[in-house]
Parts: sequence; structure tokens; C-alpha cells
Amino acid sequence: MELGGDTKAVLLAAGLIFLWALLIGVWKYREMAASPEGRAHPYVDVAHRAALLYSFATLLLAVFVELSDFSTLVNTIAAFVPVAFFVTAIASYCVNGARAETDNQFRDGDEPPGQQPFMWALIAGEIGGVAILIAGFVCGQIL
Repeated sequence: MELGGDTKAVLLAAGLIFLWALLIGVWKYREMAASPEGRAHPYVDVAHRAALLYSFATLLLAVFVELSDFSTLVNTIAAFVPVAFFVTAIASYCVNGARAETDNQFRDGDEPPGQQPFMWALIAGEIGGVAILIAGFVCGQIL
């Protein structure tokens, strides 16, 4: 079976996110080993878990891309909008973990400027991209 270029690109993204998760795991371990409480900074922990989960979510997107009846362009855009937000979220968690200035970026009204519109874009982009891929799957495999 020959995979489409769009599927290969999404699979590569999943692999790179998974590798990133493993590297964050090393960072988490080092923080746990150095901490008297045996814990990493909460955002390092969140970054590690999120990267692991997003890597597998990206694999799921690759399956929908491969089985979609929509064009390569539509599938690529629909998949990489959520992937871009996955990567942005992981990076944000890493930054918060490295800075160690907060354990909750939404508490105390300390949201950075533009965070609320970004979160609404994330919601629309992730749900919209996945919905398009599921629709393509339904058109190609069920109808």
C-alpha cells in the first residue's frame, strides 16, 4: 500500500512530536531527580504528557487523512491546523516549565495579551480540522 504524501507528512509530524515527548521526558526525569519532593515543575509534567498524547492524536489524524475522500490540499490543511496548535501548546508548556514562574498560566489574571483570542482560534482550528477529516472519512469510507 502506497501512502499519500499528505499522510506521510502527518505521520512524520506524529513521529517528531513523539520524539519531542521523549526528550521532554528526560527533562522531566532530571527535574524529578533534582527535586527534594521528587517532582518536576508542573508545566514540565504537562508538556511531557501533552506531547505524548498529541503524538498519538496526530497518528489518528494521519489515519483520517489516508482514508479521506477529500483532496490532498484539503486533508493537509485540515490536519496541520490542529497539529500546529498541538505544537504551539507543547512549546508554551515548555516555556512555562523552563521559566518556572507559574504553575497555572490562567490564574490570577496574568494571561498574556492575545491569549483569549488565541484560545478561541485553537478551539475552532482543532475542532474544525478534525471535523473536516472525519467528514472526508465518512464520504470516502461510509457513504
